[in-house]
Amino acid sequence: MKVPNKMSLIPSLSMAPNALLRSSLLLALYAASSWAQAALPIQHWTQPSGARVYLVESHAIPMVDVQIDLDAGSRRDPAGQAGLASIMAGQIAHGMRAHPKAQGPYAPAMDENQIGEAWADLGASFGASAGADRLSFSLRSLSYPDLLDKAVALAARQMAHPAFPEAIWLRDRERLSASIRESLTKPGTQVQHRFASAVYGPHPYGYRTTPESLSRISAQDLQSLHAQALQTCRATVSVVGALSRAQTDALVQRLLSQWPRESGCKPLPSVAEVAPLAEAKNLNIPFDSAQSHVLIGQPGYKRSDPDFFALLVGNHILGGGGFVSRLTEQVREKRGLSYSVYSYFSPGLHAGAFTVGLQTRPDQASQAVTVAKDVVQAFVREGPTEAELQAAKSNLVGGFALRIDSNRKLLDNVANIAWNRLPLNYLDTWTQQVERVSVEGIRQAMARVLQPDRMVTVVVGAQP
Repeated sequence: MKVPNKMSLIPSLSMAPNALLRSSLLLALYAASSWAQAALPIQHWTQPSGARVYLVESHAIPMVDVQIDLDAGSRRDPAGQAGLASIMAGQIAHGMRAHPKAQGPYAPAMDENQIGEAWADLGASFGASAGADRLSFSLRSLSYPDLLDKAVALAARQMAHPAFPEAIWLRDRERLSASIRESLTKPGTQVQHRFASAVYGPHPYGYRTTPESLSRISAQDLQSLHAQALQTCRATVSVVGALSRAQTDALVQRLLSQWPRESGCKPLPSVAEVAPLAEAKNLNIPFDSAQSHVLIGQPGYKRSDPDFFALLVGNHILGGGGFVSRLTEQVREKRGLSYSVYSYFSPGLHAGAFTVGLQTRPDQASQAVTVAKDVVQAFVREGPTEAELQAAKSNLVGGFALRIDSNRKLLDNVANIAWNRLPLNYLDTWTQQVERVSVEGIRQAMARVLQPDRMVTVVVGAQP
């Protein structure tokens, strides 16, 4: 295969912004191999404002990716306003208020169309989202100073001064409510909702957005949450790109410069932990569908768990490794009960769910559930074989390069390190940590975290 001359891929400043971005992405192919083979020095410092900054310098391509995380995810939604954080993040794109101290082309008020056109003209992108734990802002731009300066200015304005137009929110609320009602006609949605409610109980991880919860959210609620969430002393900023430390420090200061100035950083209210299940629960929900949808599980573990790597490797063997996992072998290959069966953990600031999932014919649902439960129970009791362990290690270590083969993936990993306060050499030692996992370590970790006799089982489908 003929490899193109690397110099021929370097974009010209005369190209249009979107063409520059596409051309620059090609260079990521070259950066990926060097990232995978060399150490990834993560620089970390705290600004006077209290913002914590994490940087990986990557000068192979003229691009910068930024992620800003805040402890303002859906775990802090009021019970009657489930979806508030996610809605607030989504509405940020729909308008900006004018600001008397702002200068430049982005100082006036802008509606959603003007904002979209401004980002398109820059060939850059900005977004906001909220997960269970985090409220996140993301910025991607070429690192050429004239483009990056404008992208930072626009992102700073959009983060700090969203308009939250009431008419836009009322429009979107009707659309979202209709979408939720339509999703409830699908068995996949039903099984997810019933499973989350049963596993998490009253914990916010189990909240679900409904037309009723949306009706309790006003534009003023969005404005209030935004004002409470944006505190520079709580910001965790991850940056990957063609910038030095000094340039990154200045960029972060500009991005956060328009946030409200707080006096001190008061502790946030605590959120209760996920309660363990006291007993097994079996829910069979009649539903007219060709396939029965099955979820089995329980609260799992927090991301800070010291046995993270043993549980990661263990689940890869149990059901996270695709066609080489035990669940696939027993449920699909040996018995033909399901085309796909899997398991995964969802660790967060609290114990995220351990989940086994599959779809099967309604007349086979009972057998499929029994087999899946038996596989989990045996694995928790006995652990993996040495051969299974070595195969899983080879697969995970061999695929490590794919976890960091682009700026975006590398940023995700850096943000994970920053958010979870992991060691700065976490990526450098990742494969070593996997290699250290033992059969007994997996068995002990799984036995501590999982209780097969107290799991939730939800089956949604036609009754045989």
